[in-house]
Amino acid sequence: MREEISKYQRKLRLSNNLMQIYPKIKAETNEEFLLQLLKELHEDRDEKRRIRNLNNAGFLVVKSLEDYDYSQIRFPDRLLLKDLETLSFLDRKENLILYGSVGTGKTHLSVALGVNAINQGKKAVFYRVHDLVNQLESNDFKTVSKVQKKINSADLLILDEWGYLPLHQEGARLLFDIISTCYETKSIIITTNIEFGRWKGFLFDEKLTAAIVDRLVHHSHMLMFTGKSYRMTNSLIK
Repeated sequence: MREEISKYQRKLRLSNNLMQIYPKIKAETNEEFLLQLLKELHEDRDEKRRIRNLNNAGFLVVKSLEDYDYSQIRFPDRLLLKDLETLSFLDRKENLILYGSVGTGKTHLSVALGVNAINQGKKAVFYRVHDLVNQLESNDFKTVSKVQKKINSADLLILDEWGYLPLHQEGARLLFDIISTCYETKSIIITTNIEFGRWKGFLFDEKLTAAIVDRLVHHSHMLMFTGKSYRMTNSLIK
């Protein structure tokens, strides 16, 4: 019964799409009309998928790379700006570690890259680390399964505020499981103001910390954010 309802819903959506697209098509022959119709349907389907992926990504605020200021970022030699903006690192399953003080644009850049990935037809998911761990620790199997499914199907996982709040042993283990699952299968972007040597301070377990660092660093580029806090600089309180 559910399969029949699902098929009916798909047919209904297709019918609605045809009714919207049909009057706009200008063609002199049946062949041109059919070609244009198929092209419009394909573009309409891609756009709906893009919007759905954008809504499901978990971004708190959607950001863009337009007019983004890179002047206070130190890039590694093996990663050029064009490689960053074209997302070529995603094709190579490479990671980005965005390191710097609070308010220097790390989250903005990570989200903007995620939005670009979605615009290219890929899937990106965004989590603040503590929120992710809380969901993975839920007693609701559906909640945990949903999170795991979203991450497994994504091309890019963005982990924001890495190390901002301490984790207990089980939370650190769950985070390790996520990193291990993503290792060499998808790209990860991490935003943090904690250098590697202090990661044990919020993960607590020395061996677990070493294992996480080992997997993340293997295929990673580190971008150093050296500027002042944008929020403090532009604060209304002077």
